[in-house]
Amino acid sequence: MIRWFVPGRIEVLGKHTDYAGGSTLVAAVDRGVTVSVESADSGVTVSTDAAPGELLLIAGRDPKLPTGHWGRYAQAVIDRLTANFGDLAPARVRLTSNLPLASGMSSSSALVSAIVLGLADFNGLPDTPTWQDNITDDVDLAGYLACHENGMTFKNLAGAAGVGTFGGSEDHTAMVCSEDGQLGQFRFCPIRLQRRVPFPADMSLVVIVSGVAAEKTGAARDLYNAASLATREIIKRWNSATGRQDAVLGDALAVDPDAVKLREVVSGREDLIRRLDHFLTESETIVPDASEALACGDLDEFGRIVDESQRAAETLLGNQVPQTSALARIARELGAVGATSFGAGFGGSVWALVPTSEAPEFANAWLRKYRDDYPEEAAQATTVVTRPGPSARRLD
Repeated sequence: MIRWFVPGRIEVLGKHTDYAGGSTLVAAVDRGVTVSVESADSGVTVSTDAAPGELLLIAGRDPKLPTGHWGRYAQAVIDRLTANFGDLAPARVRLTSNLPLASGMSSSSALVSAIVLGLADFNGLPDTPTWQDNITDDVDLAGYLACHENGMTFKNLAGAAGVGTFGGSEDHTAMVCSEDGQLGQFRFCPIRLQRRVPFPADMSLVVIVSGVAAEKTGAARDLYNAASLATREIIKRWNSATGRQDAVLGDALAVDPDAVKLREVVSGREDLIRRLDHFLTESETIVPDASEALACGDLDEFGRIVDESQRAAETLLGNQVPQTSALARIARELGAVGATSFGAGFGGSVWALVPTSEAPEFANAWLRKYRDDYPEEAAQATTVVTRPGPSARRLD
């Protein structure tokens, strides 16, 4: 039997910047998905502790599951691996998770990545010339894992349908490129490490899962994709105006660092102006300034910058709901060093940075105050206390 653990992640800062070629500040956490793979008679049988029963999945065969069903994620992995590497050996795949679902802690990406890593290991794919020609390090692995969701081609590994989200590779980079006790500042498209920042030894991240599901399906998926599609429209206009063939906003900034021409090409479209302003604020100012403040031990400045990120998400990106905005405000009122929502948005979670010794008490007080304003959502809310942890790993 082969077993892997894939952690969830917290996006400390960098809301909707990765797929546009921007920067984020991320960390793996100490919770995640464990996958075990062993031989079976036919197909790939998949089960999870989150749902009863098993699914028998065959490459290229529609499982006839509802949109958003977890089994469709597993099917997408099986289809992609088969298309890229050939037929997979029959296997039984079991998944267990201690990540809150639809929380913004990347439970779905962890599930996808766990299946990929487990099946790849079970089938000996890392030893094949095809794998070795295309996936040479952890950065390549993160990019390839992301392509199982967004459906894009990776190097010579042809794309497929994916799972219908037009996201980037931030989640997967945090999952396979993190170091214990460190935050990683990464830039994307392509992925590269900009710096690692030690996380304060006496601090923890308290997370409240708001009770408003951050689903990447249905209407929520459409809202999530709209933020991504807006950046594509900006680049389309940029390329038309300049004659260039840039892929993402980060490419355009390399030749227009003050964003003078970029602002010209979005003139007249308020939605695109806001989207560009958010990217420039979050990626080019907030992320690097917060990293520097944390590296210098200036927690007051770090908290102030985090507040800016929350305001920008509310006023420019528009991916907040009243509950996540309230949670960030309440956390600061209770004395958190900093607090902001994270993940896709439109629900999900908020983190707060607090002393480890005070974390359990803070979590309880935070939840009580939230219950005063949003009793229905708070009834579904949960809290997690965590710190940055190591990346995905094979278990003995």
